[in-house]
Amino acid sequence: MALITLRRNLCHLSDFRIHGALAGLKTQRVNCVHKTVKEHLCPWFWSLQLEPVRVRFHHAHSKKFHSENGNDLHPVGEPVSSQVHAWDRSEHSVTNADEQIFYRRLNSFTSSEEVLHFISTLQTLPDTMAAGALHRICEMEKKGDDQRLPKEILENSAFQALCDQFAQDPSNLSNTGLVTALQALTLLYVDPQSRLLLNLLAECQHRLERGSLDSHSLCILGESLIKLQGPGCSTLDLIIYQLQGENLEEFTPEDIVTLYRILQACPEKVDQHQTFLNKMNNCSLSVVSNLSPKLLSQMLTALVVLDQTQALPLVIKLGKYVVRHIPHFTSEELREVLEAFIYFGHNDRFFTKALEQHVASLCLTLDPEVVSKVMEYCSRKLIFSKPILDAVAESFVCQSEKFSPNQTAELIEPFGKLNYLPPNASALFRKLENILLTRFNYFPPKTLLKLLHSCSLIECHPVNFMARIFSPYFLQQLQGEEPYLDRLSLAQLTQLFLTAILECPFYKIPYYDIEMLKSRLELVEYLQRKLFSQNSAGHW
Repeated sequence: MALITLRRNLCHLSDFRIHGALAGLKTQRVNCVHKTVKEHLCPWFWSLQLEPVRVRFHHAHSKKFHSENGNDLHPVGEPVSSQVHAWDRSEHSVTNADEQIFYRRLNSFTSSEEVLHFISTLQTLPDTMAAGALHRICEMEKKGDDQRLPKEILENSAFQALCDQFAQDPSNLSNTGLVTALQALTLLYVDPQSRLLLNLLAECQHRLERGSLDSHSLCILGESLIKLQGPGCSTLDLIIYQLQGENLEEFTPEDIVTLYRILQACPEKVDQHQTFLNKMNNCSLSVVSNLSPKLLSQMLTALVVLDQTQALPLVIKLGKYVVRHIPHFTSEELREVLEAFIYFGHNDRFFTKALEQHVASLCLTLDPEVVSKVMEYCSRKLIFSKPILDAVAESFVCQSEKFSPNQTAELIEPFGKLNYLPPNASALFRKLENILLTRFNYFPPKTLLKLLHSCSLIECHPVNFMARIFSPYFLQQLQGEEPYLDRLSLAQLTQLFLTAILECPFYKIPYYDIEMLKSRLELVEYLQRKLFSQNSAGHW
């Protein structure tokens, strides 16, 4: 581990070294060094024309791990005495407790300015912690579509000195500090030709070829390279090769999941890595209990992408622990879990019970995509759960405008497949009819047919839309560029047609010669000739 230093005289930026202490910044104007600062610090992130800035200093000898002016910066509930740590001691005396306190403080900040003010008050800062601070800054500045750091952060003297230390001599960094700094740069847009990025990549490549990176660093480096250079990066094969030689039992749960994500990025090579994947699947059984909700969902997603259908023992154990974390999943994580269970065909009564409680309590606040995925899960696994079906029906009535056409179809289908009418069925189908009347043309043909077919299964016959469904224009859209209709669409159309004839005698069928038919077989044959003349009997 190295210690990051910020010299008090910025005239000597070219003489910066990694072994030292992160000095504070003392309040005074330093106009004479502005040109030097700009020349040294502008290239390492991306091109930016900096305005003249005032570099502020603090006396290094008076700074400890707390605020000089007495402002309480420690997290609520943490004893004030825990703030005072001598960060200017040797790097070997920085304990795990010190690091935990530092990262706890770091994660308590809500803005990059707070992080920069905090690190500027420290006398010394190990490179791993400095990299952690850089990572936290980039993490907080990753907002929306804007993937660049704001100008005020780039012009901050503490941030400039922090980055310059990493750029000037990365060979003195520890493995963890090196790869964590590189990982931070993947969170935002960085000029591919920036000095900071090129120097970090070169040092990582050098250590990789030398074989001096530990398994944790290899995992972080692999994922960072995928983000920076894509899964086709040639260096990735060397990283995976070295990881295959490591003892998987010594990996942390986080590193195991990171390794899954690395392999997930190149699924076309799954056959090449299947033996290694089998070892990972077996080893992962022992770490499932230690996975967070986020890591659980990521591992399940990786197993889906890598098509690990033979890893059912792992999927079953993951499902057991998913039950405990259902209230703690984000919407995206829960959706990924449901997709994985649908893919692997996993069904568990304890999971269903937990899902019932979760959906029933949060039905009005759940993301529409999650609601539709829950219903797809119930439909695929034929799970008849009144609490889920009733809650989803209520959610749709209250906020139907939030659901897309595909989500609406996924939501209605289980009611037909499970032959269930919720207590608010009249309100549900009245709302559905209004949506179809106003947004009919927005529904893809097959999605619309599936939706109306589901309605007919629970005797909610869509007679108001039959003429449009059986119009030549819609049938042509349904067929698309195929030479004939697929079997499923043909079956759904036939059933819709028959239910309209047999269950709705009040409805006037647009084909008047139907009255001449004498049997159901003649009716089916007529339907084949009249509506689907382009289909031969062999396609039925």
